[in-house]
Parts: sequence; C-alpha cells; structure tokens
Amino acid sequence: MLVQDRSTPKPSKPQQPLLTESHFPQSKIFTFPKWVSFNLFKITTISFLTLTIAALFFLYNANDSPSTFLCFNKSHLKIPKPIEFPKLSFKSIKPISDKSSNYASFGSDRWVVVSVSDYPSDSLRKLVKLKGWQVLAIGNSRTPVDWSLKGVIYLSMDDQAKLDFRILDYLPYDSYVRKTVGYLFAIQHGAKMIYDADDRGDVIDGDLGEHFDLKLSNVDVMQEKLLQYSNENPNRTVVNPYIHFGQRSIWPRGLPLENVGEVGHEEFYSEVFGGLQYIQQGISNGLPDVDSVFYFTRRSGSEAFDIRFDEHAPKVALPQGMMVPLNSFNALFHSNAFWSLMLPVSVSTMASDVLRGYWAQRLLWEIGGFVVVYPPTIYRYDKIESYPFMEEKDLHINVGRLIKFLVTWRSTKINLFEKILELSYLMAKEGFWTEKEVKFTAAWLQDLVAVGYIQPKQKAIKLDQPRTAIGLADRKEFIPQKLPSVHLGVKESETVNYEIGNLIRWRKFFGNVVLIMFVGGPVERTALEWRLLYGRVFKSVVILSDGAKTDLAVEQATLDQVYKYLPKIFDRFTSAEGFLFLQDNTILNYWNLLQADKTKLWITDKVHRSWTTASIYGKDSEWFSKQADMVKKVVSTMPVHLQVSYKESSTREQGLSICSSEVFYIPRQFVGDFVDLVGLVGKFEIHNKVAVPLFFMAMDLPHKYDSVLNTMIYKPETSSSNSSNIYSAQAPAIHPWTVSSESDFIELIRFMATGDPLLMELF
Repeated sequence: MLVQDRSTPKPSKPQQPLLTESHFPQSKIFTFPKWVSFNLFKITTISFLTLTIAALFFLYNANDSPSTFLCFNKSHLKIPKPIEFPKLSFKSIKPISDKSSNYASFGSDRWVVVSVSDYPSDSLRKLVKLKGWQVLAIGNSRTPVDWSLKGVIYLSMDDQAKLDFRILDYLPYDSYVRKTVGYLFAIQHGAKMIYDADDRGDVIDGDLGEHFDLKLSNVDVMQEKLLQYSNENPNRTVVNPYIHFGQRSIWPRGLPLENVGEVGHEEFYSEVFGGLQYIQQGISNGLPDVDSVFYFTRRSGSEAFDIRFDEHAPKVALPQGMMVPLNSFNALFHSNAFWSLMLPVSVSTMASDVLRGYWAQRLLWEIGGFVVVYPPTIYRYDKIESYPFMEEKDLHINVGRLIKFLVTWRSTKINLFEKILELSYLMAKEGFWTEKEVKFTAAWLQDLVAVGYIQPKQKAIKLDQPRTAIGLADRKEFIPQKLPSVHLGVKESETVNYEIGNLIRWRKFFGNVVLIMFVGGPVERTALEWRLLYGRVFKSVVILSDGAKTDLAVEQATLDQVYKYLPKIFDRFTSAEGFLFLQDNTILNYWNLLQADKTKLWITDKVHRSWTTASIYGKDSEWFSKQADMVKKVVSTMPVHLQVSYKESSTREQGLSICSSEVFYIPRQFVGDFVDLVGLVGKFEIHNKVAVPLFFMAMDLPHKYDSVLNTMIYKPETSSSNSSNIYSAQAPAIHPWTVSSESDFIELIRFMATGDPLLMELF
C-alpha cells in the first residue's frame, strides 16, 4: 500500500501582495471515498487503539466470564482447584455418645430405618409390628411437625441437629438421604443388622427372618451352598437379577440401558458357601425397583403395576467381578457392611442409592463379602406418580462407565477405611460425583469411628487371578419361570388361550422338580430333543448315559447302579422340591400328573409286570440269591426307622422284590434317607432293579406311596415299533417307546400333541 509523504519544508515569509482572484490556486475537489483512501493509515491506527482500550476495560470489569477472553488477562481467570484428598487420623477421633435424645439408654440389635415425608402409612404401621425389630423414622423439611407413631423412634430435623454428627453439615434438608443420620443412630445404639426400607411396602408374611439370612455366623448357614452367577466371562460385569426370578422383560433401576436387551437365562451357575452375604437385596412384588424409562413405557393408563416374581426361585449370589443394581427400600445390611450405608449427597435422589450400591459392592470384595439377591420379600404399592426422568439422566449416562471403572480399580491402601476414602476421591476426579462427596465420605467415616464402629478386616480378592472354567460336575442348573409380565403397556396374560394356560399350570407344578433322565440310545441324536421336550416344564433336565458327552452336558453313569449317582444330583439342586427319574424307553405325559402329591414317593409298585417278586431258590435263582444276601447285609445296618419300615413292607421272606424302575419320584423330605441308604450299600454290587424297591420300602410303607403311576401303560412284550396302539394321552406314562433319531422324536411329538398342542410348535 502506498503511503503519502506528510513532511513538507517551511516556506520563507513573503511580503503581502495585493490579493486578487488570480492569486488563489485552483481548489481540489475531494469525494468521501477519496478521503478514506487518503487517510486510511490514520483510520486503521485509531480503530485498533480504540478496540484495544475497550477490550482491556471490559476484561478489567468482567470477572464473571474470564474464560471468554482467556488469552488477554490471566489475572482474572478462575482455574478449578484440584480436589483435595482429606487427611484423617482415625486414632484421634473422639467418641460421640447420645446425650440429647430421649433414647440415650435404649439399644437394639435389629433396626428398620425409613425416611418419612408424610403422616404414617399403613405399610409403616405394619413394619412396627415386626417382632424383634425397632423402627427408626427419619424426618426432613417436608415431614409434618406433629408426626408421631407409637412404637417408632422418630428423629425430626431438630432432633438430628442435636446428635453432633459431622455428616449433618452436608445433608440436604428435603431428601430421603437424611436416612444416613438414622444409620449412624442405629449403630450408636447397638445395631447388628439394619433393614433399609421405605414406608410403602409390606413385608410378605410379616417376618423378615423368613426371607433373609439373619444369622451369618450360624454353622448351618456357613455350610449352606448358594447358587452363584458364573463369572467365566470376564467381560460380563453386571446382571439383571429379575430374569432369575421369572421376569425377563423387566429391569431394575440402575441397570445400564445397554444391558436391558440381555434377556436369556443362565446356562449354568456355580456355587458358593454362605455366611459372607453381608448385603442382602430383596425383590419387590407389585411395583419393583424400576426406572422411569420402564415406568412410562410399560404402564397402561392409570392402572397401577402389580408385577409378581417367582417366590420359589433360589436366592442367588454375585461373584467378585460382577455387580447388580441395589436399592434403599428393601435391603438388609449386616454389621460388616455398615460402612456401605452412606447415601451420596452430591447426586440426584434417584441416583443416590444406585451409586451407593455399586460403590459398596466393589469395596465389599475387599473384605471377602458378597451380595445375594433374594426372592420376593415385600409387596410394594404403586402410587401411580410421576417418575422424574431428569433425575435419572446422569445415571443412565454414567452407570455403565462407572461399573467398568469400579471393576478395574485397585488400591494399595492398608486398611478398609483408607480404601473407601480413596475410592470416593477417585470417583470425584472421574466425575461420577463431586468433591462434596469426598468431604462427606470423610465425615461419614469419622462418625462411624466416633459411634464405636470397628472396621472389618480385609481378605485377598481374586480379581487379578486367572478365571478357571467351571467343570461339568460343578455346574448347577436352574431354569427360571417365565411369569406374566407387561410389554410396552400391554399385559401378557396367563389366559391368552387354553393351551398357554395349561403350559403355565404344568410349569407351576413341576417348576421346582428336577427330571433325571437316563438315555440308553444314541445320546448324541436325542439329548437335545429330550431337553427341548421336558425342559419346558421341569426345573431342570439332567441327562445321564453310559458315556459322557461334555458338549451336550451329558453325564456318565451306569444304569445297573445309577442310584449311586443320584446323590450327586440331589446335592446340586438343594432347593428342588423333588426328583423324578425317567428312562428314555418310557414316555411321561406330564399333564396327567398334576393330581399327584409332591411330598410323597411315586413308583410303579401296583403296575403289573413292573414290580415283581423273584424266588431266591432253584436252578435259575443264583443271581437273585446273591442279590438277596447283599440286601440282608444292608438291612442289618439300617437305622431303626428304615429297618422297621422295610421289614413291615417286605411281606415275603422267601422272595426278592424287583422293580424295573423306569420311572419313580423322590420328594425332598426323603432325599436324606435315600442318600443314607446309598451310603449303606457302599461297595455292594446291588443291581438298580433291586436297590430301588429296597430303598422305597425302607423309606416309607407302600400304602403311603402316591398312586399317580398306577395307571400307566406297561407292555414290555410289545414290539419295539412305536404305534398308536400303545400310546394314550390319558395315561400318566407309557412303556416301552423307542426314540433313537430325530424322526422318532417328531413321531413322538405328534402323538403327545394330543395332550399338549403347543408341542407342535417345536418343529
């Protein structure tokens, strides 16, 4: 750009001549564009200086928005302060005793802690009636000032303020998370167990001891084996427990939404000894713990939810490395897990107990404890109220990331409280909650020490150890029921049609009975078909054969002495009502067994040619004689009740009872006697056809057996070719029937479909 030279020499002062028009120089005409062009340098310079001064002046006064002009004035920037890690000395904390409340001298082992915002509900009145439990109600700013209920310890806002707890500085005024005060109060007054509850649920049967494990130090509890989710898959870190209890289409609040579509039941479980289930989460009938996504998409109009779960399903434990959503209205905490009761204050109320649950589960592994989910323990009423989705928004966004963070977290701290504080600190740094939570955790831990709580000892965790595959013999099966549910506001009814209604009735009857099936034919051709046929009805189907087939989950046993293998299966299914044994040459029409008594023994003692008496004398009786000698030796070692029953049942001294034993049933109450009898047989080579009638006569008198199998079709002389001449849909069972291929199976299904039409859907 050309710049004009603005310097000119000073002229000398001339004499003043007579001025005439001709002396004036001709004037130059300037337009606006020419003026701008002529003074462009001046305009640019002045404009730049003006803008600079204005910007500096604005920055000097704009302290509220320093980030907008980050490059101009660093003296006015608000750089976030790093989160400070609290420095605590747990040894120097002074005790806090109750000197202000009316209950200073009161103590109890078992407490129920609830938050109340309204006058006492009917459910709360029922909680007060729980024998052996003290109810503690915690008020907030919304609680009526005249709140009271006989038998309940009520702490108003004023009462809470007098307790000298450090956590009071961080608690919101109008939130249920003020229950944290109640936890400390209960611990201060001798709590050994705390049931976290709300005032809108009724305990089923009015007895918490019927549902939860209250005495973990009991020898029986410590030896009890619990089903446990398999953790063979290291990438599976969270499960939906509602599937295990019969509801596949429902998920609990706090389950990552990306896991909602995982609706298949477990292929198998492992086992763990009881005694360390320090946190026990109960399932809720009626309105279970669901999130706003489920609530708004599944509720039909103004009709309240009334969802039911399988009350007979076994409780199930979570292994290290796997988590489950927990809530604050139906959970039991033992003293070793009291530290985990802290409800976060820097997150929304809908996220508080869920984040607490995941945080607690990870820390629980450090002391060797675990969570167990229990069958329905309460009926919770749906008040048909709005579910605040916005309060769950952060939960839905962050919970999946939180679980991954927790599973991978490791600590080198020495004691548990140090690890708790460290984890809370790191969760704040990761943005799962704020620095306020770190300070709150520090106050909580100090208050725990102040009220006399002793932190539990740590145990080695197994997260970094290679996960070993679960052997076939150690795999425990449980197939959940598929209970009526709701799908996008539409109920799934039990009575959609007659056939489905029947299937549900059969499933309810046999849903806790294990079918043990011995396959003598080509198991690789039929094992899956048998499971497909009977697995729809029974709790589980265990396949036995002469040779094991690991890929088909077929276990090895010999038919001649198959009874010796049964105790292993009994031990595997400790919660089953009973066990039905069936050979593959006999067909079971399960729809004709519903009138049977599942508490009695079933066997074919009245079926012609199935149960016979063989002579032990004569030319062809050598084998029977040897069997009879072994039977006598076993009988002589029997406990008195078994021996008396056998001798009263066996009316022929010169004969040996023989039962073909294609089908029989053993209820739970006789399992112990059966196992004892197997132990008495020991190394004796007693044949299955001899051992089974021996055991049955020792366990109970024949006239007490259920007669359900007496009318079965039993024609052993019939040709092996299957036909309609032998099959009847009205009989409880049919023998013989051969299934050795897929075509045989299809033929059988066509016959059985006359009793169960839905079988036609299998092919």
